[in-house]
Amino acid sequence: MNSKSLGILGLGSRSTLFYIKELNRLYQLKNGGYSTCPFKMWNTNFDTINNLLPEPSEKLKKIVRENLLKLQNMQIDSILVPNITLHQIIDSITLLPKIIHPVSLTIQKLQEKGITKVILFGSAYTMESKYIKESFQKEHLEIVLPSEEDRLFIDYVRKEIYAETESHELLRKYNNIIEKYSTDYAVVLACTELSIVWNGKNSSVFDMARIQMEAAIANFDRF
Repeated sequence: MNSKSLGILGLGSRSTLFYIKELNRLYQLKNGGYSTCPFKMWNTNFDTINNLLPEPSEKLKKIVRENLLKLQNMQIDSILVPNITLHQIIDSITLLPKIIHPVSLTIQKLQEKGITKVILFGSAYTMESKYIKESFQKEHLEIVLPSEEDRLFIDYVRKEIYAETESHELLRKYNNIIEKYSTDYAVVLACTELSIVWNGKNSSVFDMARIQMEAAIANFDRF
């Protein structure tokens, strides 16, 4: 029996439920039977965080830090945060538990595959900001962006997923765009909403959310 535990910071309801469902699936796949992933969760009032995103600020840092400390006090050993953008502010917060970090883990996966150039899918903010770009550049990984038209569409898809108003046709077009770019590049998904509706059928796609969750499940072997 594992004496150490995983902590999840509960955020947006759809993304958090996606993480829980996928963690349970991966844990059951690994352990068989009716296994479900053991974890502890501190559920935030996401509205207080979401209204301050995506730009980092001292106010946002204070709220995130307070919630992470409450999770830390639940005697957990690693933390999973179901929001890629939020890791920019988390990087400036000192915590005792290990953050299962989507950016560093994805960089590691790409390096293992010998990949040096990727195309980035995310929110408009993520695609246009320096955070992920500079993190990748430090590790000699080049980021290419989709066309402006496709960036607008990808961000629109993200908003529709968050609002739970997506159509089958929208999802078909979104997955077709992934297929289009993956013929020439490794595609990195850097937004949880985009991960939720990716069909999971392309080995050239590196999904930060799923990479996080796979690492969380692998951590149970190290406890």
